[in-house]
Amino acid sequence: MDAFFNNMVELFANITNITWQQLVMWVIGGVLIYLAIKKEMEPSLLLPMGFGVILVNLPLSGAITQGDEEGALSTLFNAGIANELFPLILFIGIGAMIDFGPLLSNPKMLLFGGAAQFGIFFTISMASLLGFELKDAASIGIIGAADGPTSIFVANYFKSNYSAAITVAAYSYMALVPIVQPPIIKLITTKKERLIRMEYKQKDVSQTVKILFPIIVTVIAGLVAPKSVSLIGFLMFGNLIRECGVLRSLSETAQNVLANLVTIFLGITVAVNMNAEHFLRWETILIFILGLIAFIFDTIGGVMFAKLINLFTKKKINPMIGAAGISAFPMASRVVHKMGRDEDPANFLLMHAAGANVAGQVASVIAGGLVMTLVSGMIG
Repeated sequence: MDAFFNNMVELFANITNITWQQLVMWVIGGVLIYLAIKKEMEPSLLLPMGFGVILVNLPLSGAITQGDEEGALSTLFNAGIANELFPLILFIGIGAMIDFGPLLSNPKMLLFGGAAQFGIFFTISMASLLGFELKDAASIGIIGAADGPTSIFVANYFKSNYSAAITVAAYSYMALVPIVQPPIIKLITTKKERLIRMEYKQKDVSQTVKILFPIIVTVIAGLVAPKSVSLIGFLMFGNLIRECGVLRSLSETAQNVLANLVTIFLGITVAVNMNAEHFLRWETILIFILGLIAFIFDTIGGVMFAKLINLFTKKKINPMIGAAGISAFPMASRVVHKMGRDEDPANFLLMHAAGANVAGQVASVIAGGLVMTLVSGMIG
């Protein structure tokens, strides 16, 4: 009877110890779960992340997040995120998913991938002016890479004080690309520009070229931005598995089982740093605002670059293609294609947009490496 009474007292104490901050975090977790299930926005990541947020904000949740023996999630965090293991393994899966054929058949799309990284550097400057330490400003700017694993990798590299907020912002905006990009694109383009048709000629890309591409890109990236070599290397290794033609089952495993499994672990483990004490701060709101600015200026940079090229060429480019130069693959290319079809049902921009989109995947990783190299030199 005494044991029952003590258990009831402990239960009552747990309930009365719940703070309003924990309740807010439960709501945030619920919103993430809602977006994953109802809106199907990055469900494999947002669902475990949302559940993890609720989990780590329960009373006495330290039993799963702290301590050498008791902290199960902390152990997973240290094993998979603190040493960048999960992001790197996930890049193998992403690389195995990507078909670089549209880019290789139209290499100039690489330029759009580079132009659409403008938001990263613009946001780093803004974050610095707003008082963030340079290492934190650099980590916040990488949200504009529209690449969750790269954001985690860079934030962890700099040991940012806001890694959880940065990760949530990066993946949230990736999922919100269909909402964020269209109004920005329409604002800075005319209807005439959005109606531009681009002829697409199917070009066969040999398997030799597809095999050499990931190897050459890895070597070049390693020379230009050495700190990006692990990211770009794992991405290109995944693509090499896809294109070599002799590892079909391994390629399918990387694309599906491996990518999905790591994404689940990544989502629930990131939540370790999303307890109310560390997450509910003014800086978190500011990071989300800066992340949105990074996405907006990435989109503007890509579109304006396309408009600049049109000043010097007779064969016009639909400026919306530039917006697909961000790394959110394949959502950005689908958004551009849909917008083109909305303006003109006979206008097919998907292959052009896909070329720019995969270029953005490569460019965002290299940009992350450049940021790490430059900022390390400034603070080191």
